[in-house]
Amino acid sequence: MGLFLIIALLIIVSAFYSYINARFFKLPGTIGIITIAIIVSVVTIIIDKLDPTIAHYLTILAKHINFSGTVLNIILGFLLFAGSFNSNTKKLKRELKPVFVLSTLSVILSTIAFGTLFYYGTMLFNIHMSFVYCLLFGALISPTDPVAVGAIIRSSKLPANLATIISGESLFNDGVGLVLFITILEAINSGIDNVTFAQTALLFLREVFGGIALGIILGFIAFKLMKSITDFQTIVLVSLSLVMSVSVIATYLGLSIPLAVVSAGLFMSNRTINIDEKERSHEALEKFWQLIDEMLNTILFVMIGLQMVNLPYITNYWLTGGIAIILILIARWISILLPLTFLRQTLNVNYKHINILTWAGVRGGISIALALSLPASPYRHVILCGSYFIVIFSIVVQGLTLNRLINSSLKKQEVN
Repeated sequence: MGLFLIIALLIIVSAFYSYINARFFKLPGTIGIITIAIIVSVVTIIIDKLDPTIAHYLTILAKHINFSGTVLNIILGFLLFAGSFNSNTKKLKRELKPVFVLSTLSVILSTIAFGTLFYYGTMLFNIHMSFVYCLLFGALISPTDPVAVGAIIRSSKLPANLATIISGESLFNDGVGLVLFITILEAINSGIDNVTFAQTALLFLREVFGGIALGIILGFIAFKLMKSITDFQTIVLVSLSLVMSVSVIATYLGLSIPLAVVSAGLFMSNRTINIDEKERSHEALEKFWQLIDEMLNTILFVMIGLQMVNLPYITNYWLTGGIAIILILIARWISILLPLTFLRQTLNVNYKHINILTWAGVRGGISIALALSLPASPYRHVILCGSYFIVIFSIVVQGLTLNRLINSSLKKQEVN
């Protein structure tokens, strides 16, 4: 299948799902689209078993999309830039301490907690996995997804400070999660005994701080170029080239693409490119990137649903997924509780917010992309299936019930 046909079919399917949701389902955009995509994919699998010719094109489309490469190397950069460029940097600065803790310490704690719980939890059901692979699973599933989080928060009733904390956390924790994922994967490939603390520290410093520095430098250059002109078409092209340049250079230098793109976006959002009071290029650029964000969101979640066609069957398919869902919620709760217990005086969060922060920690396409990027191993299918269950549950179930939890928590606070 040619590239143009793949893109054409993907956009057609995305438009169709979006229309069906807007016309009939009327669910929040992201939740509705992925729900429809899942239903269609399950029906496609059933039809494909009965008569492969009927579901021919949808099956081919799902099998020809390189989901992992497309998300990590193409879509992710644009979505992260759009989210960071349209974020409120003033609010983010006020909640900087909890955002920093949740995007660093909490990700590490969640990785360890989930890996340990999954290792011993699956053993109870005679599902045996290597502990290091359980930690690898924890590293790819612990970071909250900025795309899914942003889409769900927009339709939620979260208090302003919690919305800022959760969205800010999701923008930054991918970098930490990716570093943990790469480090653990290298330890598996080269042998744990061959990985030293110095190597790990160097990798962390290069990925994180190198990515941030690259984003700020290229963001500064792009800002100066945009500030010097009023032609909006050129401004848009410069912003697009900024995202692509960051992604290409970060890949070449081995830096964190998420952190580099987010840094560039936050740098740009904090400074207006308007030349005078009458000029409105910055506002127009924000609307452009908001449109890009919404369109790519739709395409991404359609792709997530389509990938179910390629999901391999394993003996403990449903059991593994159910265990993974329960344990990631426990690990998320632990990763918030522990920092809050010891750093409560420095964080603008109290114990009443723990359940909301836990339930609002939504996973998405990045986790699935990382799971799909795993090399062949006896545990790849277990991790992949577990990731799908967690992502689908978090987007659909947590997304649909988040407002109920928020309302319930707020009522309890009023009563107390």
